[in-house]
Amino acid sequence: MLKVEAIDLYYGAAQALRGVSVSAEPGKITCVLGRNGVGKSSLLRAIVGHQPVSSGRVIMDGENITGLKAYERARRGMAYVPQGREIFPLLTVRENLETGFARLPKAERKISDELYELFPILKAMLGRRGGDLSGGQQQQLAVARALVTKPRLLVLDEPTEGIQPSIIKDISRAISYLRQQGKMAILLVEQYFDFARELADTYAVMERGEVVLAGKGADMVEADVRRYLTV
Repeated sequence: MLKVEAIDLYYGAAQALRGVSVSAEPGKITCVLGRNGVGKSSLLRAIVGHQPVSSGRVIMDGENITGLKAYERARRGMAYVPQGREIFPLLTVRENLETGFARLPKAERKISDELYELFPILKAMLGRRGGDLSGGQQQQLAVARALVTKPRLLVLDEPTEGIQPSIIKDISRAISYLRQQGKMAILLVEQYFDFARELADTYAVMERGEVVLAGKGADMVEADVRRYLTV
């Protein structure tokens, strides 16, 4: 569903990505790992259209979408859960979820019961403002808001950051369930090795804007990967 081919990305004169290639397939999870500042978030911003690339291609469903704007990629079924969640703090949980209706035709603008089954705490808090939720609850809301758009490609930037272990487990179960449905490709950036190892069908490790290790999740060697995660 997604192929990123040898993309370079610059912020002014500083090069953030150097010939990075990754892919994501329906029914599978691709995990991108690495320390802070190695280019993981820049990669996701390039994929979802928040930052232009200077060379290389982003391909979705066989179509070159490198020149498309972020909203045009969203219309093609791409959903993004950014680092830091970026929910609307003054809107209620329900209103935050309903912002995901924007890309859907009117007949499909409803929140499915499946979403509340994945994140039951949200159903109990529909009238509460997003800013009043805990960090873990806000993360669940951010993921749920992305799922409201009915994506075919879900892009998540460090969903475990600053989250208590019990909610990490809830998010892991939700992501595993989405994979089992077989329709959605999932691209996940993570620093938490155990979380990534549990979920990854394929993985890529980044260092200084480049992919330095890649392969099947089942073949991931902990010592090799942790060498690029420790400070």
